[in-house]
Amino acid sequence: MSRIRRKQREMRSAIILVAPFMIIFAIFFLYPTIKVVMLSFTNAPLIGDGDWVGFDNYAKLLTDRLFRTSLWNNLYFVVLTVIPTTVIALLIALAVGQLRGRMQALVLTLFFLPYILPVSVVTLIWSWMLDFQFGILQPLIAAVAGRPVAVFRDPNWVMPMIALVTVWWTNGFNVLLFIAGLRNIPQDLYEAAALDGATPWQRFRRITWPLLWPVTTLVLTLQLILQLKLFDQVYLLSAGGPFNQSYVVLLQMYREAFQLNNGGYASAVAMVLFAIIVILSVLQFQLLKIRGRR
Repeated sequence: MSRIRRKQREMRSAIILVAPFMIIFAIFFLYPTIKVVMLSFTNAPLIGDGDWVGFDNYAKLLTDRLFRTSLWNNLYFVVLTVIPTTVIALLIALAVGQLRGRMQALVLTLFFLPYILPVSVVTLIWSWMLDFQFGILQPLIAAVAGRPVAVFRDPNWVMPMIALVTVWWTNGFNVLLFIAGLRNIPQDLYEAAALDGATPWQRFRRITWPLLWPVTTLVLTLQLILQLKLFDQVYLLSAGGPFNQSYVVLLQMYREAFQLNNGGYASAVAMVLFAIIVILSVLQFQLLKIRGRR
């Protein structure tokens, strides 16, 4: 078989293997994305055609007070969750890494179990535990605040408590990532450092932290993207209230599209959020990579 015919066969095989993914990608991602971009420049309802309005929807967003509030709440939620959940996951991974055998497997299972629960189950569990009258966590809240608090109806408590629920729910996956990173660090480095008299803090600072930085960068980037797409927890726990203190961008998009039938304006909201996620995640990832090279 000539070299040219062999390459043609390899190309055909590659096309056959890749084609199913490309077809699914085009139907379920590429086409809807193009459609949303086009809709964002119209005044179309959710279903049906509309008139071309150019950048009017985007100009309206600049003066939309509710959109500014929802964007601020999204950024506030990122501050409450991204770095705290990364730090907590790292500490848990370091602690679990000291365990061995079945005990380690059991502890890992306990930490990962919430991650596989549906969001409806997670929010129901926490609604029960934080119930104003019967919640088992209300005595703890009363000890801190001096009185029982309906946390999902209080403007000062609602976002921190949704952040707490989110960290508890999603942190198991981050722990697994850190555990995988720790297992890839050669034990010879720790043994050599111990022979040189390095303390546990020095071993962490000089060995663990630098070698774990790529995993930390990945976790921070994934968490940033995930938390900017916040919707489920807010919708089920507070519905954006009270007084729009937990109103987020995806909740506004849902309201405009499915409640007010403003498909064009909802598409503009979606495109702005998409652009923010891309810009912030790429910027953060590059900055963290630069930090890791130092």
